[in-house]
Amino acid sequence: MTRQTFLKLAAAGIPAAGARAQQAAAPQTNPDLGFTDTPMLPGLPWHVHDPARPHPQQIRPSDKPGGPPSDAVVLFDGGDLSRWVQRGRGADAGKLVDARWKVGDGWFEVAPNTGDLLSREKFGDCQIHVEWASPTEIHANSQGRGNSGVLIMSRYEMQVLDAWENPTYADGEAGAIYGQWPPLVMPARRPGEWNSYDIAFEAPRFDGEKLVRPAYVTLFYNGVVVHNRKEIRGAMVYRKVATYTAHAPEEALMLQDHHNPVRYRNIWVRRLNGYDRPEA
Repeated sequence: MTRQTFLKLAAAGIPAAGARAQQAAAPQTNPDLGFTDTPMLPGLPWHVHDPARPHPQQIRPSDKPGGPPSDAVVLFDGGDLSRWVQRGRGADAGKLVDARWKVGDGWFEVAPNTGDLLSREKFGDCQIHVEWASPTEIHANSQGRGNSGVLIMSRYEMQVLDAWENPTYADGEAGAIYGQWPPLVMPARRPGEWNSYDIAFEAPRFDGEKLVRPAYVTLFYNGVVVHNRKEIRGAMVYRKVATYTAHAPEEALMLQDHHNPVRYRNIWVRRLNGYDRPEA
């Protein structure tokens, strides 16, 4: 076959005899779906653009900014506190009892001196969305003003505090990893206005009692990055250096009763799974 004949056949979409034989001998891959003749990705069992690589689970985002996507565990949507418990006191000591914080119109509020709130469901690596507002009326200063906290796994605290014109120590500011790292910037709103925390959390890993990998957190405070995959030094502690103690791979989310009537709303959590998982 002359080169001119080959070019005419190719232009017409008709493969030459040699090309037809080659196509018959090798299975074809739809280039829209990927390739198997590309290099292998280092350390992975996949080619670049591998058609066999698992696709991510399809989820539905919320219609509203800050709303829960379809795969979220909604811990409070404005209704009741049925997804939360508290540690019992007095005759109920050692038990978990129904939550006693005050529920209002689309929000709930710390009932001072009743104890912390614990989610019934437990989480490890996760994404957390929480909205909170400090009291409008100001009765104290520093750590006595609009103080609460979001404690991931019941121990790693993202500080909640009225930070509007309220001097305090830097690693105790709103948005701080309490006692460890101040926020990078301070995007606080006025007392009584709603703030949002969007958190990506990587749980620590233990081998028995030994810490293998610390926890890391990324925190968006009112849409602003204030921690960017920051290493957590250990569990929240006051006036001491934080340390780790081994614990379960999943633990409850905790909201702190620090004796101030801080309000919360729109709380949801998504478990963060690894890459290349088969579709559910």
